Amino acid sequence: MLRIAVQSKGRLFEDTMNLLTEAGIKIAGSKRTLLIESTNFPIEVLYLRDDDIPQSVATGVADLGIVGRNELEERGEDVDTIRPLGFSKCRLSLAIPRSEEYTGLSWFEGKKIATSYPRILKRFMQGNKVNCNIHVITGSVEISPGIGLSDAIFDIVSSGGTLVSNNLREVEVVMKSEALLIGNKALSDEKKAILDELLFRIEAVKNAEDKKYVLMNVPTDRLNDIIDVLPGMKSPTVMPLATPGWNSVHTVIDEKSFWQIISRLKELGAEGILVIPVEKMIL
Repeated sequence: MLRIAVQSKGRLFEDTMNLLTEAGIKIAGSKRTLLIESTNFPIEVLYLRDDDIPQSVATGVADLGIVGRNELEERGEDVDTIRPLGFSKCRLSLAIPRSEEYTGLSWFEGKKIATSYPRILKRFMQGNKVNCNIHVITGSVEISPGIGLSDAIFDIVSSGGTLVSNNLREVEVVMKSEALLIGNKALSDEKKAILDELLFRIEAVKNAEDKKYVLMNVPTDRLNDIIDVLPGMKSPTVMPLATPGWNSVHTVIDEKSFWQIISRLKELGAEGILVIPVEKMIL
């Protein structure tokens, strides 16, 4: 059985549990219970603080973990990064009071910066030959300049709304982050086999993201023109209809280009266009 460490609350927790659900893994019980076993897959979930996950995986307390790249970089633990997961995206940025005129990284020379990520900040500043004072703080880092605790902050930014509400503005993006699946470097062959099955399921879920399955009726004399427009993974499925001169065409389209393609298909004579969400996709 595999043990996977996940964040016990917050957006990363919600995104992680949604992924496991989409992968067909049932986790019963409450997150108030530290360790919960799946009812239909050889995996158990260990709920931890996000900053404890890298160490738990590195030391073998957990076999796998789902954690933000920012936490993994900050902790510096020796683990395998198995794959990015594409959710819980954010960035680590430097922010200063809105009233300050920003002149580039030299602005931070000699300044006090509050952060929960001193390792990443120190590496960045040393790489740019900027001498600053790093003040380590946990909790609400963004209030530090307003109460005179620091001149600037280095913290996670998602929408930027928290910065605005604290009269701060983002001036430098140091690192982009997202959720990662990480693993212990000494997994047994039995656990690797379970991991392979888990990855197979995750890939099927991720491949289907933002995909639409599209069916349409197409006149035979416009079939080649319509096929040229379709961005199918290999080639669309074409089946003749009972009505002479018409075919049914099936394909998969990315949602980001969906409306442009649909408009073009209608211009070329496609009718009865049916759009179905894709839940899983095995490549």
